[in-house]
Amino acid sequence: MKTTFTKLAVAGLMASTMIGGAAAEETIKVGVLHSLSGTMAISETTLKDAMLMLIEEQNKKGGLLGKQLEAVVVDPASDWPLFAEKARELIEVNDVDAVFGAWTSVSRKSVLPVFEELNSLLFYPVQYEGEESQRNVFYTGAAPNQQAIPAVDYLMNEEGVERWVLAGTDYVYPRTTNKILEAYLKAKGVAEEDILINYTPFGHSDWQTIVSDIKSFGSAGKKTAVVSTINGDANVPFYKELGNAGIKAEDIPVVAFSVGEEELAGLDAEPLVGHLAAWNYFQSADTDINAEFIEAWHAFIGDEARVTNDPMEAHFIGFNMWVEAVEKAGTTDADAVIDAIVGVSVPNLTGGYSTMMPNHHITKPVLIGEIQGDGQFETVWETSGLVVGDAWSDFLDGSKDLIADWRAPLSCGNFNTATGKCGGS
Repeated sequence: MKTTFTKLAVAGLMASTMIGGAAAEETIKVGVLHSLSGTMAISETTLKDAMLMLIEEQNKKGGLLGKQLEAVVVDPASDWPLFAEKARELIEVNDVDAVFGAWTSVSRKSVLPVFEELNSLLFYPVQYEGEESQRNVFYTGAAPNQQAIPAVDYLMNEEGVERWVLAGTDYVYPRTTNKILEAYLKAKGVAEEDILINYTPFGHSDWQTIVSDIKSFGSAGKKTAVVSTINGDANVPFYKELGNAGIKAEDIPVVAFSVGEEELAGLDAEPLVGHLAAWNYFQSADTDINAEFIEAWHAFIGDEARVTNDPMEAHFIGFNMWVEAVEKAGTTDADAVIDAIVGVSVPNLTGGYSTMMPNHHITKPVLIGEIQGDGQFETVWETSGLVVGDAWSDFLDGSKDLIADWRAPLSCGNFNTATGKCGGS
């Protein structure tokens, strides 16, 4: 009797393990690749939380293809080579069907070979420098023509700026963006002596000398502005030093590309009132869909004070595009989703619809926002419609003849219209 009972118990345990395994196989796994520690955690942790909310909301709707979604979260810890290791772990070990993540361009560059080799999907939610279009990547953040170029146009045309400080963190995104902006400014007739370029390392904290140089540069009798591609937690001491030096927005406005509501939440915003940021979304957007998103976010996170920001909206758009493409394809297979996603349009949070284009960039509005005392932004300028993201800059000699189109028969990320060849040559 004891033996029979033992056999039954073992059989029951095996059956329960098999059921558990079968249940696990019945989920569709979604990778979340964002730094939860290190210098970029100030910006990326919220994106992890946003992805968990989006996955939970989709599961409440019934999941995807009759299955529930399961988030697999890893922490690449602001360590760029570790991003590649964690991406490989998500795809090979955890068997995820798509990955949402990365922030800095160096982290994105680190993982590109992994996604190409393993033929998996990455949805990248942050503004970047362009000069890239990869078959396995969907760029839901802004390209330079959807943020940097319009910001300079605004400062030049609306604020009368004549001298330019291009201040950035020392890595690929600021350097390439500033290379594009320098060429653009010179094409607009700006003299070389009216452009000051400065780079600092990640986590830079001693801004006294640099801010003093900016103040001196702005004292030449020409309206001066700072175009900031400073990233991560270095923004906190930078803005504090601006306040210490008495640099006000009416004297030398700063327009930032990496400072949004989340970063301002860690600052005393009063000294920054009037400074600017260029994004494609602000929490202050007065639309019904944005109000619903904010309400869902506060309910999920359990904190009415937690803000929303542009990269969160990019994940909202990218995630919903992936869901629609999977439903359209009837499978999570990467090749099928890549074919299905071009042309997919989903609501954005500013009241329109964003579309995935053949170059794997999306259409977005461009907004210039002015920092308010409560850490929010008041939109002071916006494009009249949506702007198509341009993978290759029109202002760099090596790029202006290149286009990207991942539809057959072209299926190329750098097709040279002058030579008629794929590969840029």
